[in-house]
Amino acid sequence: MPKFLFLFKNTLFSQLYKKGPVAEWLGKALQKLLQRFESARDLTSTLSLSLWRGTFLTTMLPKYLTKIGLAACILLVISCFLPWTYYADIDKTFTGFYSEQNSYGKPGYFLLLLTVLIFICMLVPKIWAKRTNLFLSALAVGYAIKTYILFTSCYNAYCPEKKIGIYLMFISTIMMLVCSAFPDMKLDEKKK
Repeated sequence: MPKFLFLFKNTLFSQLYKKGPVAEWLGKALQKLLQRFESARDLTSTLSLSLWRGTFLTTMLPKYLTKIGLAACILLVISCFLPWTYYADIDKTFTGFYSEQNSYGKPGYFLLLLTVLIFICMLVPKIWAKRTNLFLSALAVGYAIKTYILFTSCYNAYCPEKKIGIYLMFISTIMMLVCSAFPDMKLDEKKK
C-alpha cells in the first residue's frame, strides 16, 4: 500500500469519509428541528366562525340578495317617474318619460321593459333565467350609464341640476346587477 493512502486512512478526514456525510458526524447541529406547540387550543372557536361565514355566504346571502334585487327593480320603476334633472334655462324638469321636444328620448320605457324582464328572471328558479338575468342586468347598467351621461351633461355652458330620480335610477341598476350575479339557486348533483 502506498504511503499516500496510508496517511489518508489515518487522518480525521478519512474517518469522516468512511463513516458517511458530515451531518451525521455533527449530529443534530446542522438540522433544524420543528417547533412543537399546541395548535388545537382555539380550534373550536375558529372553526365555528369559519363555518358561520361559509353558511352565511353560501346560503343566507343569496336569499337576501334576491330580495334586495326585487326591491331594486321596484325602486327603478319608481325612479323613472321621479324628476331626473332640472333645466333652468327652459324651466323644465325631465323625467324618465319626459324631455323637452323628446330631445333625449324616453329612456324610462326601455328601463321599464328591462326591469320587468329582470324581475321575472329573478323569480324563475332555472339556470337559463339566472344567466339571462345577468345579461339583462348588465345591459340595464350600460343603458343607465349612457342615460346618466346624456341627461346630466352640460350644453352651451349650462349644466342641468341633478335631481334624486337620476341617482336612484343609477344606483338601482347597479344593485340589480350585483344581485343577479349571486343568484339563490341550488344546483342538483348528478347521480352516477
